[in-house]
Amino acid sequence: MILSTARLSIRELVEDDAAFIVQLLNDPAFLQYIGDKGVRTLEDAREYINSGPRAMYAEFGFGLWLVQLADETPTGLCGLLKRPVLDDVDLGFAMLPQFRRAG
Repeated sequence: MILSTARLSIRELVEDDAAFIVQLLNDPAFLQYIGDKGVRTLEDAREYINSGPRAMYAEFGFGLWLVQLADETPTGLCGLLKRPVLDDVDLGFAMLPQFRRAG
């Protein structure tokens, strides 16, 4: 667990989050504003988790984390990213439509 409040918690992504990742990365807004990561299957999602966020945790100690409600319902991703094209760390986030604009 990275952080926990009464409403939400933030934790590292694990392979068991693959179904959520397929859903989030294929949301029309994600595709429009972030881009198509080519994740269509559970296997694609596991590969994305391991080669993206989990690899970044190992290399830098941070990455995209899963945001979930107190009942463990996944809502989105947020975190710090080290992008090769940027000199400094970047902030990234994406939420499923039903959890946007919730404060």
